Amino acid sequence: MGLLVNGKWHDQWYDTEASDGAFKREDAQMRNWVTANGEAGPTGTEGFAAESGRYHLYVSLACPWAHRTLIFRKLKQLDQHISVSVVSPDMLSNGWEFDTHHEQLKFRSSGDALFDSRFMHEIYTRNKSDYSGRVTVPVLWDKQRNCIVSNESSEIIRMFNSAFNELTGNTDDYYPQAMRQKIDEVNEWVYHDINNGVYKSGFATQADKYEAAVTTLFKALDKVEGILQQQDYLVADEHGKGVLTEADWRLFTTLVRFDAVYVGHFKCNLKRIADYPAMSAYVKRLYQHAGVAETVNIDHIKRHYYYSHDMINPTRIVPVGPELDFLD
Repeated sequence: MGLLVNGKWHDQWYDTEASDGAFKREDAQMRNWVTANGEAGPTGTEGFAAESGRYHLYVSLACPWAHRTLIFRKLKQLDQHISVSVVSPDMLSNGWEFDTHHEQLKFRSSGDALFDSRFMHEIYTRNKSDYSGRVTVPVLWDKQRNCIVSNESSEIIRMFNSAFNELTGNTDDYYPQAMRQKIDEVNEWVYHDINNGVYKSGFATQADKYEAAVTTLFKALDKVEGILQQQDYLVADEHGKGVLTEADWRLFTTLVRFDAVYVGHFKCNLKRIADYPAMSAYVKRLYQHAGVAETVNIDHIKRHYYYSHDMINPTRIVPVGPELDFLD
């Protein structure tokens, strides 16, 4: 996992020494918005009009942040309107790669459909030649202006949620106005304590930082289990009934990876998701939602974490297990 400095690639891991062994994630830098008519985004950022065929999504099937956008592309029936390129799961000295000749067929990249790039960092420098920062997925690219719209997953899913409704006729709303405050409140602690909490645990380089992160993570998972014992989804309407919202999909992409990767690789092993009855049922319910299962690729997920992070797993041996069944 490297970064660009003034447009030059550097194979450089996170500097946890500067934060006393704690992992700190860099904020996304490109945060413009696709809106229905190209009007400015919610925070006054530049607006890009929703048009069929105009946008291209760069993703990894292994990455939970990119996974969110693939789910919303399915939920909102955007498959025919937004094209996709998928990187290889191996993130090595050159970062995310479009490896179309991987020795294992199932791990080959789709290739970069727009520019035939070799590396994801070339997409970033195509957008800004002297870019400095981490090279992450997802990235939403505008084919018309030839630039990156956004590399912030939480905002891309909100664009997908509403901006293209007139094109698709799909008005399903996972961020309804009346529930936004509740959704935002849930997203806040889920992001810090669970979505990013597994990374704070796995990438910590001091025992006290690891133990603090794991303790916080499992307190949050216990909280989720308590909520799901009372209702089907994380946020309830005015009648106290759980409603499926973006908060659930943002959590799902972490939970679906948890037992396969985070328990062993990131040492998040106080419990498995399988040990939480309500949460296990919840993950299966979301996995079986129309179109979602085809966005989940456990082979890519396991390969990426266990093979790419050789500072954690120096042998790069990818475990055979665990057995997972999201369909029973």
